[in-house]
Amino acid sequence: METERQLNDFQERINSGAKIEPREWMPERYRQQLIRMMSQHAHSEIVGMLPEGNWITRTPSLKRKLILLAKVQDEAGHGLYLYSATETLGASRQDLIEGYLYGNAKYSSIFNYPTLTYADICVIGWLVDGAAIVNQTMLAKSSYGPYARANLRICREESFHKKQGYEMLAKMASGTPAQRKMAQDAVNRWWWPTLMMFGPPDSDSPNSAELIRWGVKTKTNDELRQSYVDRMVMEAEQIGITFPDPDLTYNSETGHWEFGEIPWNEFYDVIRGNGPMNRERMNARRKAYEEGVWVREAASAYAEKRKEKKLEQCESPDKPDGLHRAKRFPRSV
Repeated sequence: METERQLNDFQERINSGAKIEPREWMPERYRQQLIRMMSQHAHSEIVGMLPEGNWITRTPSLKRKLILLAKVQDEAGHGLYLYSATETLGASRQDLIEGYLYGNAKYSSIFNYPTLTYADICVIGWLVDGAAIVNQTMLAKSSYGPYARANLRICREESFHKKQGYEMLAKMASGTPAQRKMAQDAVNRWWWPTLMMFGPPDSDSPNSAELIRWGVKTKTNDELRQSYVDRMVMEAEQIGITFPDPDLTYNSETGHWEFGEIPWNEFYDVIRGNGPMNRERMNARRKAYEEGVWVREAASAYAEKRKEKKLEQCESPDKPDGLHRAKRFPRSV
């Protein structure tokens, strides 16, 4: 039972800027909100491997292939960091994974769109990873220590991904008319879905106020979205790319770029499972999970065997491991 005093003391710690660590007391609601948010972040990193992984065999050069391989591998690592951080809250990794594969857990809506051309890979690196950096830079200041530290590491790698995507798109935008058209078409398709990545508008966000009060987030969805638009407009101008928004105008009084109405009906349709690639993404992840059962079982058996071996060595400290090996495999004279 949580007492009013415990809740007040916890809020005072949050207000003072303290980091909450796994073994410290926290409200159950705070724990559950973190599990929901962190696991959704982890799922997004894993599912996010699929749109780009689809192009590894079709990159235009060996150099680009190596870069894309490394990037997809990084996304897998981000998912593992985040699953590990979520486990510190007492959550089971298997339950978390099965929650989105067979349950109602969510992942980022952006990964339910197809990558039709190689220009899409460039745009994902620039626009999508750019949006992720804006969000994760904020989360690196989260009140929950393990989540903040995971995001700090992720941001370093995402910064490289964004620069790499921007460099590729700039090269394509300065190429032949066909290449330039391909680059602009990709931006036109990804711009609005990328703005949706920050979540619903503040007026329709059921969790933002609570997450901000507890310091899990420090900015609202709309604040993050505005910061992102302000950054990306300048970067687009530098490479001659435009955004498909006739209402995009600079407000000299506020110092911000004002943008048109986001197609929220599309956003809600996608998160309900009706996006262009929802079924394909889930089928691919379920197939990988089910076909990987033997790998997980073998890894668990190996880990258990090593644990038993260490226990045996601890029970016989007078016999170094080297002596055991020598006894089992004597050298020939």
